[in-house]
Amino acid sequence: MKLRKVTAASAVVLALAVSATACGSDNKKDSGSSGGDKKITVGIKFDQPGIGQKTPQGYAGFDVDVATYVAGKLGYKPDQIEWKETKSAERENALSRGDVDFIAASYSITPEREKKVDFAGPYLLAHQDVLIRADDTAIKSPSDLNSKKLCSVTGSTSAQNVHDKLAPKAQLQQYPTYSACLTGLQNKAIDALTTDDSILAGYASQAAFKGKFKLGGFKMTNENYGIGVKKGSDLKAKINTALEAMVSDGSWQKAVAKNFGPANYKNEPAPKIGNIVS
Repeated sequence: MKLRKVTAASAVVLALAVSATACGSDNKKDSGSSGGDKKITVGIKFDQPGIGQKTPQGYAGFDVDVATYVAGKLGYKPDQIEWKETKSAERENALSRGDVDFIAASYSITPEREKKVDFAGPYLLAHQDVLIRADDTAIKSPSDLNSKKLCSVTGSTSAQNVHDKLAPKAQLQQYPTYSACLTGLQNKAIDALTTDDSILAGYASQAAFKGKFKLGGFKMTNENYGIGVKKGSDLKAKINTALEAMVSDGSWQKAVAKNFGPANYKNEPAPKIGNIVS
């Protein structure tokens, strides 16, 4: 009789323990997201206004809007997107390691990169350009950059390309960040800043700089922005379908106007999927 009582008590304790463990497991699975453990990880830039930027209010920029739309078409709500910073030098590694599912980070499609990753798109055709002061009437063409102080960030080849091919007498200036170049441009310490026109438009669209700068409109190179995925990933075809839908329903043009409009960015029409402009 005594043995039966102990056995019954043990059974009750065991049942309670199993129940508590199950409840704890469910809570852990669903914590932090209304969509449970269903997540997609997207690589973006955190420091490019108008393109991809981490702000106190969240994430903003054209690439963020494109990635959010694409993720939606893939079945993910905004709160199911995990944003991960992917700096230029780490993009291929992040994809090959599986750190991210796809990357939308001013990622130009090039033959060298296509050996390592696959690209959906392109979704934007950008060009290397210059940003100058709004009241500057002296710089009307790339050759006018001769004898001018031309800024780009340390490690970038943009200014060197201009110097080597278009304005051999340009005085190259390297600053640590684009924001530092903008301050120098505003203070007349430099005469022009060069990189992709989309990036320049994003910076110039910031509230602190609205109306102070303008794009030269020189279109010195073609930069086909694509969405990077791991080599052989079936996401490529799905993302291409999503990009086509974004263009056809008008969301693409709205994102362009929202992120680049304040700088009077003369964007190219939405590129056709697979059409790489050399």
